[in-house]
Amino acid sequence: MKIVIPGGSGHVGTILARAFFNDGHEVIVLSRNHKAVPWKTVHWDGQSLGPWVEELRGADAVINLAGRSVNCRYNRRNRSEIMESRVKSTKVIGEAIRRIEPSPRVWLQMSTATIYAHRYDAPNDEQSGIIGGHEPNAPDSWRFSTDVAMAWERTADDAHTPDTRKVKLRSAMVMSPEPGGVFDTLLMLVRHGLGGQAGNGRQFVSWIHEQDFMQAIYWLIGNDVHGAVNIASPNPLPNRDFMRALRSVWGVPLGLPASRSMLELAAAFMRTETELVLKSRRVVPGVLLKRGFDFRFRFWGECAIDLCRRWHEMRSIELPSPAGSYM
Repeated sequence: MKIVIPGGSGHVGTILARAFFNDGHEVIVLSRNHKAVPWKTVHWDGQSLGPWVEELRGADAVINLAGRSVNCRYNRRNRSEIMESRVKSTKVIGEAIRRIEPSPRVWLQMSTATIYAHRYDAPNDEQSGIIGGHEPNAPDSWRFSTDVAMAWERTADDAHTPDTRKVKLRSAMVMSPEPGGVFDTLLMLVRHGLGGQAGNGRQFVSWIHEQDFMQAIYWLIGNDVHGAVNIASPNPLPNRDFMRALRSVWGVPLGLPASRSMLELAAAFMRTETELVLKSRRVVPGVLLKRGFDFRFRFWGECAIDLCRRWHEMRSIELPSPAGSYM
């Protein structure tokens, strides 16, 4: 296949590009910055049409991941850049697809599971899930992330691409052992004795193993699915259980918990937001389950075992004996 990945130079984009390339597909990443990779990289600015448009001609899939990182403080400048980078890149991709012939077969547009409401009572699937932004028990600042996700998806919906199927990827956190990813950060906390619960520990963590994420992308390319699709494990779990399982697999019996006030101070120091760890993201993959998608890693315990083993192999550090099993 011919796969074009706008914004594909980041963590998730590299996972996709590497897997597609290793499977023998033609991979073209659209990026502002060139780096040494074995697949083709083409320059674009993420907001205007240019020579890069020709790369979309006859593509089997366009997977748009473009957008400024949300791992920052939500000040006025960063909010503007986060919103504009997503909306402008999505709009220009839609315009490029409209102009080019033959059009790409499918457009997979990145979104986020954060679009759903902060809640503990029930999981959010694509049909019955509650869109966030008006939760009485959530800080007003959390509405920004929901607004971004809704604008992101609305821009893709508004694009006139009648010959290209569109799917919105409401993705949970993608877990992989590579440096700089979410799992690498969480394991760093555990390794340094800081991997206790965050806040009250009740907030749900939605996640997906990188291999299931990759297979879900393959599945969406090959199946006639439209609209929003949750890309997440079927089994989200509360933060306290999530961190306890990771500590158990790594062989660390205890982890220092962090109160909400401690997290606020740490987030200010690290130039990030507490929403990333305190919002309850209880998201389940209704469409994938209904259509028979087979998850390899359905439970966090087995996922953590695989990731810890591979993290260790990549760094050649002695791995402690697991303290228990959490499946």
